[in-house]
Amino acid sequence: QVQLVESGGGLVQAGGSLRLSCAASGSILSINNMAWYRQAPGKQRELVAAISNDGNSNYGESAKGRFTISRDNAKNTVYLQMNSLKPEDTAVYYCNAHVRSSSSRFSWTIYWGQGTQVTVSS
Repeated sequence: QVQLVESGGGLVQAGGSLRLSCAASGSILSINNMAWYRQAPGKQRELVAAISNDGNSNYGESAKGRFTISRDNAKNTVYLQMNSLKPEDTAVYYCNAHVRSSSSRFSWTIYWGQGTQVTVSS
């Protein structure tokens, strides 16, 4: 079994910063891509940023120039540094990971965290 646990969300004023973390644990053999998504009320879930296991990253339009994704492979953890936050960044932020585990050695399974709330006040 694999679990992803996000942390670091909260309430921040516009222009402020937050750093989200997502740690994967369990019977992990390897992790390929890791990513952050977000979902605001009444909207579809959207990609914020993704990073491969060798560090290549890509960003959704809303995150470019303000957010930075990074990962620590030794800790099975992905981070999202969010700067210059805007009220429209308010959403629940989810991480996901493509994982090979001891129960699924030959295929990749996508796991999701439970989400962390980010609220940006104007």
